[in-house]
Amino acid sequence: DDDIFSSAFCENSEKLINVHLFALAAKYYSLSNLGVCTPLEDVLEALKGDSEGATGIKPDEFMNNKKSHEVQVMSELVDSIANYCGIKQVIDIGSGKGYLSSFLSMQYNLKVYGIDSSSSNTNGAHERNRKLKKHWRAYQSRGRENLKSQSLEKANDRPIESEIKCKTINKELLNGASSLQNQDQVIIQDLLPTCGFTEMATPKTNTETEADLVIGTQSHETKLSEEVLAILNVLRADAVEDFSSSHYNCRELCEEEKVRRKMTSRKTKARKSSESNLYFPLTSCITAETELNDIITDLEDCMMVGLHTCGDLAANTLRIFTAKPEIRAVCSVGCCYHLLSEQFENQEECHDQVWGFPMCQYLKDKGWCCGRNARMSACLALERVAVGQMLPTESLFYRAVLQVIIEEIYGVSKSDRHVGKTFSKSSSFIDYVRRSLKKLELDDSKVPDSCIMDYYEKYKHRMNELEAFNMLKVVLAPCIEVLILLDRLCYLKEQENIAWSGLVKLFDPVKSPRCYAVIALKNQSC
Repeated sequence: DDDIFSSAFCENSEKLINVHLFALAAKYYSLSNLGVCTPLEDVLEALKGDSEGATGIKPDEFMNNKKSHEVQVMSELVDSIANYCGIKQVIDIGSGKGYLSSFLSMQYNLKVYGIDSSSSNTNGAHERNRKLKKHWRAYQSRGRENLKSQSLEKANDRPIESEIKCKTINKELLNGASSLQNQDQVIIQDLLPTCGFTEMATPKTNTETEADLVIGTQSHETKLSEEVLAILNVLRADAVEDFSSSHYNCRELCEEEKVRRKMTSRKTKARKSSESNLYFPLTSCITAETELNDIITDLEDCMMVGLHTCGDLAANTLRIFTAKPEIRAVCSVGCCYHLLSEQFENQEECHDQVWGFPMCQYLKDKGWCCGRNARMSACLALERVAVGQMLPTESLFYRAVLQVIIEEIYGVSKSDRHVGKTFSKSSSFIDYVRRSLKKLELDDSKVPDSCIMDYYEKYKHRMNELEAFNMLKVVLAPCIEVLILLDRLCYLKEQENIAWSGLVKLFDPVKSPRCYAVIALKNQSC
């Protein structure tokens, strides 16, 4: 295959001579074609067994479509991993405005610490969480209506079953006690996963009280309703109203069972009454050497998550996970590959620095380097282009001509400063150039308007060439992303304390182009 694809380039000049073969080669080496990913459905099935996740509240009530899609999918996976590992604490690295963190705490009753380096993001997350809690009751009400509708539909489709006596239920519960995992989890028949998690030890079980056992016998509809209603215990008393027993749509129960459920409900409320907030936004810069105990005083067994952690932050998240025994699992979706630091990009030796790429020993031994241009290409979205969301050719053309002006007029080929999103604020090419020069702290008086337009006219006819070149970069983008993601996966495979690790496609790539998660769980004995 390598010999066939190599003929896409001229042997002597090394120029591209067969675009079709180039595209086929890029597709062949893409992540979706290599078969190294674990399907999300298989992971959820392995983690959950026969249990059901929380339903009823949709994040699109208070997020845009893209963020809603990301948060809904990732939060379900995070909750499943937390339940499997028997943990209730989650650390959200690079939490930003707290979309994922707040949803994990309110929807799944997880204790979440959201850590972001920007104080403005942290303050914004505080305010947003406050407003979200204020309106959560309205979302809950809609969720209950959805559950009620689902229950009625299922009831219409299901044949009438004979009524089971309470004595029979209690007897089956006591006989099946050994199949329970712990008092915060529902009864499942197949506790051990079967798809790729065979290295993991069986999760430890706790002794259940008789009252806790009764919880597992609720009907499917009742269980889902109580899961939704239980979220209200997370909120402050002034944020929601109490629910009376009349809100529960339960089957007829014997008096003894009613008493047990009432006692269990009181215990749950008492345990949660002291927790007025389960989401804590914190401001801190995370590096590979960060000591989480210095940031989180009540750190316990937990998992780390990151939704679009930028640049080196994704790599550092994995390094902290492997180094800290209290972190039982990790689920990280990286982004901004162009901001990764590379060990072999520059010739200068920096022995003490921790690099974002490469991470695994194999690529380190090879001295592998991508370079900034390749990493920039890895950020492009092939799937979006494929459905008609074309590249911003004009803005790319503006930037390319600007580069020529800067090099020829100012003699500058490299700068630590960035032009940023100047194009969207500019009324013309002349305006764009002048705004950009000021951002780069270059004297724009050296370039008259006529000179700027001369450059524009000189290269205008080559705009189609630029578009074709960028389309080739888009085609190649998945291959470069593969290299970065497999480097991270191989790093985890090299660690001795990891029970399972894998790449999982979480999101629709059209909605969210950076859609792959690196997931790992530690051995139970570690």
